[in-house]
Amino acid sequence: MNKNIMVLLGIMLICSCTSKKEQDTKAPIRVKTEVAQTTTSTNGQTYVGIVEEREATAVSFTGMGVIKRMLVNEGQAVGCGQLIAEMDDTQARNLLNGAEAQMNQANDALERYKMLHDNGSLPEVQWVEIQSKVAQAKSQYEVAKKNLADCRLTAPVSGIIGRKLVGAGETAMPSQAVVSILDISTVKVKVSIPEAEISGLGANTSSIIKVDAINSSFAGGRIEKGVQADALTHTYDIRINVANAERKLLPGMVASVQFGNHGDRSRDSGLQPNHGPVPMIPVTAVQRKADGSLFVWQVAGDSTAHRAAVRTDETMGNRIAITDGITEGCRIVTEGYQKLSENTKVVF
Repeated sequence: MNKNIMVLLGIMLICSCTSKKEQDTKAPIRVKTEVAQTTTSTNGQTYVGIVEEREATAVSFTGMGVIKRMLVNEGQAVGCGQLIAEMDDTQARNLLNGAEAQMNQANDALERYKMLHDNGSLPEVQWVEIQSKVAQAKSQYEVAKKNLADCRLTAPVSGIIGRKLVGAGETAMPSQAVVSILDISTVKVKVSIPEAEISGLGANTSSIIKVDAINSSFAGGRIEKGVQADALTHTYDIRINVANAERKLLPGMVASVQFGNHGDRSRDSGLQPNHGPVPMIPVTAVQRKADGSLFVWQVAGDSTAHRAAVRTDETMGNRIAITDGITEGCRIVTEGYQKLSENTKVVF
C-alpha cells in the first residue's frame, strides 16, 4: 500500500514540474518592427499638402446624342480648338438639309413676288409677309447649321485631359461633362494651417515643397490664404503657387511643405534645437509612462523586447525625430506593443 502511494506522489510531482515548465515557456508575441533610419532634423515645421491644378474646365456638348468617336485619352495634352469628340450627326444633318430646302424655296418665292411688287401689282401687306417667311427660313437654317457644328466638341482651352467621363457609344446629355481639361502650367499646393499659426504666414512667405513621388523639390511662390476655417479642425486652407513648366507636378500628388522665415516657431512650439541627423520613427511607436516620460519598445539581438527611454523633437507628417535613447539601426516595435512586457520574446 505504501509503495503505491509513493508511486502516485512521484507521478504527481513529475506532472507538476512539466506543467510549470510549459507555463514558463510562453510563445513569442508577433509584432511589426522597423529599423530606425536617420534624417536631418530642422527647426521648421513641416506640413502635408496636396497638389491641385491651376484651373479645371469641364467640356460638354450643348445637345443630346450618341458619341460616335472619342479622340483623346486621359493625360493627353490638347491645344485650344483641338477636336475632342464627335457625336452622331445623322439627325442634325437631315435637319440642316430640310432647313436649307425651305430657305431655297422661300428665296425663290421672294424673287417671283419681287417682280409683282416692283410692278405695283402686289399688296404691301403680302410683300411684308413674304419677306418675313424668308427671314424665318434663314433663321431656321442657321440654327440647324449650328446644331450640326455642335456635334463636334473642341477644346475651349489648352491643357491636359484630366478625366474622360463619357466614352464612344454612350449617350451624352446637354451640359454633361465629357472630359475635364486641367491647366497645370502652374499648380497650387493646398495646405491646412492651424488657426494659431495662420497669422505667421504672409502672401510672400517663402516655402520649400518636396514631392517624394517624383523625388524633386520646388520653391513655392505667392500664397493665397483662405478666410474661412474648418469647423471641426479649426484650420485654414492656404494655396501656394508653384511654377510647373515641365509639368512634373500632377494633381493629387502629396507634398511636404516647409516655410521659411519662421525661426521662432520651434521655440514657441517647444521643439528642440537642430541636432543634425537623428532617427525618425512613427509617432505611434512612442509610448508614455504614468510619470510622463517617453519610451519605445526596442528589440534586442536575442529577440526580446525592452523599454528604451527616449527624447523627441519635431514631427514630420506621421513621423517623429528621436534625439536621445535610440540610434540608427535600432529595431523598434511599431505595432503589437500592447501585449509586451519587459523581456518578452517577439517574432517579426
